Amino acid sequence: MKAILFALLTAVSAHAITTEPPNIVLVMADDQGWGDMGYNWHPHLKTPHFDAMAKEGIRFDNFHAAAPVCSPTRGSVLTGRTPNRFGCFSWGHTLRPQEVTVAEVLKEAGYVTGHYGKWHLGGVQKASPVSPGASGFDHWISAPNFFDVDPLLSDEGVAKQFTGDSSDVTADLAIQYIRERSNQKQRFLAVVWFGSPHSPHQALEADRELYADQPKNVRDFYGEITAMDRAFGRIRQELKDLELSENTVLWYCSDNGALPKIGSSGGRRGNKGKVYEGGLLVPALLEWPALFKEPKVITAPATTCDIFPTVLAMAKVEQKETRPLDGVNLLPLLEGTEKRRIQPIGFWDRFEKGVSTPSDAWMKDLLEAQAKGEEPTDPERLFTKAGEIGEAVPVNRFPGHAAWMDGNWKLHRKEDKKGQVDWELYDLNADPAESRVLFAEQPERVPQMQMALEEWLESVARSLNGEDYKD
Repeated sequence: MKAILFALLTAVSAHAITTEPPNIVLVMADDQGWGDMGYNWHPHLKTPHFDAMAKEGIRFDNFHAAAPVCSPTRGSVLTGRTPNRFGCFSWGHTLRPQEVTVAEVLKEAGYVTGHYGKWHLGGVQKASPVSPGASGFDHWISAPNFFDVDPLLSDEGVAKQFTGDSSDVTADLAIQYIRERSNQKQRFLAVVWFGSPHSPHQALEADRELYADQPKNVRDFYGEITAMDRAFGRIRQELKDLELSENTVLWYCSDNGALPKIGSSGGRRGNKGKVYEGGLLVPALLEWPALFKEPKVITAPATTCDIFPTVLAMAKVEQKETRPLDGVNLLPLLEGTEKRRIQPIGFWDRFEKGVSTPSDAWMKDLLEAQAKGEEPTDPERLFTKAGEIGEAVPVNRFPGHAAWMDGNWKLHRKEDKKGQVDWELYDLNADPAESRVLFAEQPERVPQMQMALEEWLESVARSLNGEDYKD
């Protein structure tokens, strides 16, 4: 395949991991920007548990969501692939059942798998072809989209009412699952996706009171983040109390960059929905004490697509599939055997519209229907067409906003509906706000990056057309 080398699912024995395969806990926030952390110098937010892990574990200072909105990024975590490859263009779009998820791979390797919290990659009824259960999770209590105080969630297809702050509820469910796995001495994957701090912001009064000196419109937002910090801290402490933390990988990040106006991008350009750094750069933390004894900071670029291949490497799992991955195994960077990322990162927002997934309304309908012994069957909630491959897209036109990150250089490609293409080049080290276009100043660098980006876009378009699923 031309000049682009894609990571493939291959054996990971090249890395001298001497521990037993670890438990894996993947935690994700919903709409938390890079600057929405105390450890990233936010002037007001109180995030003591995140701050502690940032100090004691591995802190990623250059970690990116695969897309500037939620569902696509979540799909990238599960597959290691940029979401346009499987048609997850925007919020409310789904996985394809043909995709191979990290839960499916680890389950085959002997792990018990669980999902708790926001799903937003398909339905949460048993009949959905893209429910958590259909995507490799043995146990799941999930919501179709974001959720707030006293949420209705789907317990493996059965609607149930829960009480309390949404992050506390999610943590309670994850902790119960972890305790059960510990009692049964089972190796596990836990995917824990909070519904905070997505709007509308609804914090508990005690959490709002911490920010009584702030404007009313931000008290609930800040309060939700502090509640999420508390919930995350409880999960981390539970792993310690159960004596599981030493050989458990705990990995935290957000699904996209900062919310407009209320969130903090740390001074980067743009926000949620934008391919500029403000929409992609997110907080990220990791710890695995059995392998990483000392705290460290990773400044090389990384992305949510990297989670899949890195987790497989950590678990010593060999997978024979050869579909193109967009993520890379980060273990060499984490171990310090490599200082630079081995492969550039591509982004592509096709400007497709989102799909409405009203979690509260759907879950109320499900609860009422099941109380009568019925089950809603409308295709929109089940996402019955999720596996269909639509009309083939061109492999030589790439509408929307794409970008190619190679080290500190980031090249933007913007193609409008008429096929007109504009380019921008930035040096993120010198200009993290992406304010000074260096296109003319880099005559040798630009053509190489343009060619690499368009080759990658062609590959993504071919995946979108279903070529990866052919025998």
